[in-house]
Amino acid sequence: MVNVVVTGGAGFLGSRLARELLAAGSLEVAGRGARPLSRMVLIDRAPVAADLAADERVAVICGDLSELPGPVLTGRDALAGADVVFHLAAAVSAECEADFDLGMAANLRATESLLASCRALGTNPVVVFASSVAVFGASGEHPLPAIVSDHTAPNPQSSYGAQKVIGEQLLADYTRKGFLRGRAVRLMTVSVRPGRPNAAASSFLSGIIREPLAGERAICPVDARTEVAIMSPARAIDGLLCAATSTDQAWGGRSAVNLPALTLTVADMVTALERVAGPEASALIDWVPDPAVAAIVTGWPARFRTDRAARLGLVPDPDFDSVINMHLAETQH
Repeated sequence: MVNVVVTGGAGFLGSRLARELLAAGSLEVAGRGARPLSRMVLIDRAPVAADLAADERVAVICGDLSELPGPVLTGRDALAGADVVFHLAAAVSAECEADFDLGMAANLRATESLLASCRALGTNPVVVFASSVAVFGASGEHPLPAIVSDHTAPNPQSSYGAQKVIGEQLLADYTRKGFLRGRAVRLMTVSVRPGRPNAAASSFLSGIIREPLAGERAICPVDARTEVAIMSPARAIDGLLCAATSTDQAWGGRSAVNLPALTLTVADMVTALERVAGPEASALIDWVPDPAVAAIVTGWPARFRTDRAARLGLVPDPDFDSVINMHLAETQH
C-alpha cells in the first residue's frame, strides 16, 4: 500500500496530480514496484475540490505548512505513513516580489517545516519538490548562456527564484544526510493553466490563450518577440511523477532536474491561437506593456538542453497548437 501527501493540494497542479493518482489507483515509488494507493493527504490553505474531498481515500488538512509541526498541522498526523510527499505549495513570483515577507514565509519557512517533519518520521520518504525556471537569471558578473544546460549554475534575480534555490539546496542536504530521498524538478512556465489568473508574473502566458478561447479580453504585458519556455500541465505532471517513480540510480544525483521546454515567442503563441480558434480570438488580446512584469519574464531563460530529463524519458510538448487543443479538450467536456 502507498500513502501520498500533496502540499498545495487545492491548486491546479496539485488537484490534477491528485486526480491522476486516484484514477490510476496505484503508484510505483522509487522503482520499487507499483502498489495500491491507500491514502492521500491534501494540504492547503484553500478548500480542496469537492470531488477530491469526497473520495474515501483522501484526507484534507486545511492550514499553513509553517505550522508543521503545530496545533493545526502536526507532522505525525499530516505525514503519518507517507511514502512520497509532493511539495507543490508556494507563493508565486510576482506576489513574492511585491511582498518579501509572504515569499519567505510561504516558500522558505514552510519548506523548512515540511522537511523537518519528514525527517522526524524516520522513514526516509521520497520528497518531490516543485522548483522553477526562475532559479536562473542574468547579471553583470554572471551572464546567461545562450542555452541553459543541466550544468548551468542558478543565479536568481527575484525573491521567488532565490527561495526556490534555497529549497533545492535544503532538499539536497536532507537527502545527503539520509533523512529523506529528495527529488527536485524545475518547472517551465505551465500553459495553458485552467481557472482564473493568479499573481505569477507568467500568468498572462495562460491568460492570452485561456481568456480569448472563452470569449473574454486578455492583456499581454510583454513584447510579442519575447521568447519563453513553456510546458503543458500534462508534461508538468509527467515530470512530477517521474521524480517519484524513478530509481535512485536512474534519477542520478541530488541536483534539480530541468524539465523539457517548448521554446517559442509570444507571437508564436498568438499565431497558434489564431490557427486553432481564428483571428477573432487573437483580436481579444490587448497589448499593454508592464515593465515590472517584462523585467521578470525576460530575465528567465527560454532555451534549454535537458539531457538528464531526456535520459529519464521526459519529452517537451511537440508544438503549441497541441497544447491549446489539449486545454480545449479538458475544459469543454
